[in-house]
Amino acid sequence: MLQLGDISAPCQEKEAIAAVFDLTGFTTFCNQVDSYLAIPKFLNDFLEWFFNSIKKGLTENDFGNHSTFWADFPTLVKFLGDGLLLIWHARGMTEDQICRIAATLYGVCRAYRREFYPQMSMAVNKPPSVLRCGLARGKVFSVGDGSDYVGHCINNASRLSRVGALSFGFPHRGFQVREHMPVEYRQLFIPKYVSIRGVGDNELVWVGKEEFERLPDKNKELFRSLKPVASLT
Repeated sequence: MLQLGDISAPCQEKEAIAAVFDLTGFTTFCNQVDSYLAIPKFLNDFLEWFFNSIKKGLTENDFGNHSTFWADFPTLVKFLGDGLLLIWHARGMTEDQICRIAATLYGVCRAYRREFYPQMSMAVNKPPSVLRCGLARGKVFSVGDGSDYVGHCINNASRLSRVGALSFGFPHRGFQVREHMPVEYRQLFIPKYVSIRGVGDNELVWVGKEEFERLPDKNKELFRSLKPVASLT
């Protein structure tokens, strides 16, 4: 019934990049008066815009009159009700590509707020105002015929989509930003230590620099620039 195939089949282990997108305020949007009039319009326009943005972000245009893709499309895309799960198989990808995917998805979140949301606000009442995203790299395990996956990195990505009051985050673990992310992208991020429920108390993550600097001082207190030194007593 779940169209997963034979769920008793042995799991296939894959190294993956998981990205969890979350539409902040989607529940409130769905609870408005006569929401059935707005939900189809929003979801149709959002999903079309979203996948076009992913395609555009993965397109390399430095080939004269031709273009090509610098990375494969996600292996799995799953609608979560108020967001999306995207999974790339990381085996065979270079560290440069992996870091660039992080920068590309950050660009999608920024474009939502700056481009899509203002336009959609003129089409439906009170659409979700922020598109959040968290990424993580790790092992995933297939369910059934590979139509779905489970793995800690998926849970980690979900939690990183809500790091403090920020809308984007990914761990230092698995993303060699300083060594492999192009300078024009690297300058968009800043490393911070933060506690993440179910992951760790002092996790080093990369967050959007511009967004972090706009945070009130009270919210910035959740983040630390230097890892605390363990007590010797």
